[in-house]
Amino acid sequence: MDVNNLKNHALNIRRNIVQMVYDAQSGHPGGSLGCADILTYLYFVEMDVNKDNVKTTNRDRFVLSKGHCSPALYAVLKEAGLLDDDLKTFRQIDSNLQGHPNMNHVDGVDMSTGSLGQGVSTAVGMALANRLDENGKRVYALVGDGESEEGIVWEALMAACHYKLDNMVIIFDQNGLQIDGNVQDVIGPLPLKEKAEAFGANVIECDGHDFEELDKAFKAAREYKGKPTVIVAHTVKGKGVSYMENNYAWHGSAPKEEDYKVAMEDLKEVK
Repeated sequence: MDVNNLKNHALNIRRNIVQMVYDAQSGHPGGSLGCADILTYLYFVEMDVNKDNVKTTNRDRFVLSKGHCSPALYAVLKEAGLLDDDLKTFRQIDSNLQGHPNMNHVDGVDMSTGSLGQGVSTAVGMALANRLDENGKRVYALVGDGESEEGIVWEALMAACHYKLDNMVIIFDQNGLQIDGNVQDVIGPLPLKEKAEAFGANVIECDGHDFEELDKAFKAAREYKGKPTVIVAHTVKGKGVSYMENNYAWHGSAPKEEDYKVAMEDLKEVK
């Protein structure tokens, strides 16, 4: 694992996230920037997915349960050479790259998401299918901590634990914020670690921006047998853009010209 290489990929992904949302004047930059390092690790280290197998079922799968963060998914697919569509078409009429990812139109999008909470249950179904096929492939689902307020997330985790789906990993992107403010002020889904353990999962906590910690967590998940693994990844919403970091106002707001210039300057080089 070349950490500097991963940091450069993540920087390119963040720049493309800002560019897409700015060009469209619509989208969700905060959470997309926050999960960029997790997606970078998944697509460049952890998952078996490439240009040759992306159109097949004989590969690992990723479900972006927090589907509003599609800019991050499109950007990492582009960076990994899996997406042919022009990122400049994001959220444009007749574009394949809509605000929420559509599996019917974009290779590498494994589930159409946007209705929060449903991605985990879909991932459970995929993991069950992989077990029946005995194909050795793994499934990963990224869930927002605000999204974890949806009951279906926990029903799906209960099923995953019941069926001992050790071929799947559920990643909670814990940045502490959602569209209306601090998650604890809205409903209060914490503590995620203790809740997931109570449902029977193997739980690992890590810094979602530290590639060494991500590497350690995903390797431990791969080695663990008999239970699904939940990784609670602590992240910063808006990571990399000074005025967006830890600011829920940028959950679903597009930067104007001056904001855009500052963001691109912030993302000029790896820090």
